[in-house]
Amino acid sequence: MNYVEEIGRIGRKANPFFCLMDIDPVGYGGGRAELSMSVRPDMLNGVGWMQGGVYVALIDEAMALAIMTAIGADEGIATISETTQFVKGVRDGKVNAKAHVVRAGRKIIFAEGFAYIEGKEDEILARTTASFSRITPG
Repeated sequence: MNYVEEIGRIGRKANPFFCLMDIDPVGYGGGRAELSMSVRPDMLNGVGWMQGGVYVALIDEAMALAIMTAIGADEGIATISETTQFVKGVRDGKVNAKAHVVRAGRKIIFAEGFAYIEGKEDEILARTTASFSRITPG
């Protein structure tokens, strides 16, 4: 059973990082994915804002899941590079990340995603673009 099938079967338990961060899959398929996570006190930085790396991690996971729905079941990916712009801070509530595949080449896959306050998709918290190496068997 591949990763996408495992997510469908057992949800967050298919990904140890999802369990650590309490990330839930909201929807995925066709090169798109959405994840959700509640902001916890242990995710805040010293001045009370959600630490920027948490945004990056959530969006990265959404991009990876989006890609996994668009490639072969026997293929994998590895991040080559990511760039994130931080737009707005958050201290509590739920944060969602949406991502999609921009272009899936034979060797490189490009994706982008953004984090937003749940229910307020127009309030962008962070935006990420990334490239991933496509790992094929053999």
